Amino acid sequence: MNLDIALKQRLNKSLYPLLPAQEQRLIDYLLLLERWNQAYNLTSVHNIADMVPLHILDSLAITPYLQGKRIIDVGTGAGLPGIPLAITQPDRTFVLLDSNGKKTRFLFQVQQQLNLTNIEIVQERIEHYRPAQCFDTVVSRAFSDLNDFGHKTQHLCCPTGQWLAMKGHYPTEELAALSADFQVLAVHELTVPELNAQRHLVCLRLTTA
Repeated sequence: MNLDIALKQRLNKSLYPLLPAQEQRLIDYLLLLERWNQAYNLTSVHNIADMVPLHILDSLAITPYLQGKRIIDVGTGAGLPGIPLAITQPDRTFVLLDSNGKKTRFLFQVQQQLNLTNIEIVQERIEHYRPAQCFDTVVSRAFSDLNDFGHKTQHLCCPTGQWLAMKGHYPTEELAALSADFQVLAVHELTVPELNAQRHLVCLRLTTA
């Protein structure tokens, strides 16, 4: 079977309808990721078929919980979840932030080849990044600790904005240790087609908001 057709069949299992042009961009992104991954080890997932549920469908699972027009993906790495979300949410603006040069070089290549006009790529450490405008949603699937995530990115989030922390297992200990500065809005158990693993999304906001 043609690789594009096989990948499209798996993308069609997304819980959110995809336009044909979006499907093709997602496939083009995966092909770039597979090629660059051979040299730069951008992700531990090397099989392109496995990347569909582990990277694309996993990223798209947080779509219903996005808030506002300006979204930042902190520690984006190879562009996850930022690139899949930007492809499927063209009316929103995404900033992809990472301090790793090889990863941001890959993202610039993705931006150019896929003609993604709604993303901005920033190579910078979180504490040094000072955007002109705050963000409605601050998202990450890379931070290991909720407190670190909230406090290190607090200067990026609008006063009425939210944090979305992508987790695997329900983060019981992290939630128990969460600073009083933050309020837990919800912890959603996510359904990711073809992924036989737990996925949770922690939604936070400032307690004073």
